[in-house]
Amino acid sequence: MPSSDFETQTATAARVSLILLGGIAVVGVLEYAQVILAPIALAIVIGLMFGPLADRIEQFGIPPWVSAFAAVLIFLALIAIAATGFAVPLADWMDRLPEIWSRLQSELTSWKGIFASVGGLQEQLRQAMGQNSGMKVNVDDTSAVESVVYFAPALMAQIVLFLASMYFFIATRNEFRDAVLSRCVAPRLRRRVAGTFLEVEDKVSRYLLSITLVNIALGLAVSVVMFALGVPSPLLWGMMAGVLNYVIYIGPAVMAVVLTGVGLATADTAPAILLPPLAYLGLNLLEAQIVTPHVLGRTMTLNPFLVFLALAGWIWLWGPVGGFIAVPALLIAGTVIANIETVPSEPS
Repeated sequence: MPSSDFETQTATAARVSLILLGGIAVVGVLEYAQVILAPIALAIVIGLMFGPLADRIEQFGIPPWVSAFAAVLIFLALIAIAATGFAVPLADWMDRLPEIWSRLQSELTSWKGIFASVGGLQEQLRQAMGQNSGMKVNVDDTSAVESVVYFAPALMAQIVLFLASMYFFIATRNEFRDAVLSRCVAPRLRRRVAGTFLEVEDKVSRYLLSITLVNIALGLAVSVVMFALGVPSPLLWGMMAGVLNYVIYIGPAVMAVVLTGVGLATADTAPAILLPPLAYLGLNLLEAQIVTPHVLGRTMTLNPFLVFLALAGWIWLWGPVGGFIAVPALLIAGTVIANIETVPSEPS
């Protein structure tokens, strides 16, 4: 036992150092094993969302493996419907990308003076600092076909791993919970752990279902507004707005950029070009500040700074998949920590 303040501080520093090293090790493992862990984590989050649906199906006496298979089929059907809605109009807009790029270049012509001034100032600074202004750009000559051939098998393996993980998680989640509870000898601890499982599933499924309904409403509102503004393919932009809104902060920013490109392709004046993205940002602000907090309620409200940190960290680790699971992972961690802190001690 520590016998002085110095030994106490040393012991505390040692524990903090071990925690930091453990955190660094966890981050390294998550990044190194992304190909395997990312599909599994995504499957668990989606499985928590479809867990209540599987429970409803099992109430009719249907075995868990059948309800899990039905949940996976429903998920695939929803993905197929969304992909069908995206395919045709998105292909048409992909053909118009050269036109949008040409229009963007013409719009930026008036900014050449500013760019030239900035470039001249940059050159003067480099000369004053004695740096060489030459710049070498290496262009990768890898063709798109080679990239597809390289990444397609890995992508298919991840999709198969995701679907299999989702199926087995939904089918065996109750057995896993019972196995964990059987290791809890103390009755109070057993009740607390059981409550943690139920609370995690309830919070994550309620959050994802609520956000899905909010995103559907946002997509419909964006479609109506784009139709009223005369923007082509309004249903496409509504669907895209709803999908991108799952990744908070990043998704709305990407959607605003996309609608700016749409404005460049369909309008002639600066106000008309900016009207679609500004209308979308207005709807997104209404959704983020009023609708979503009202739907989720105070019990689901998270600290915006923690959400931002979680989003930045998970996107850095796992990209779009990390952006999707960032908030559910934060909910799971918060629920587990809250229940650990409130675990009652057994009387001796």
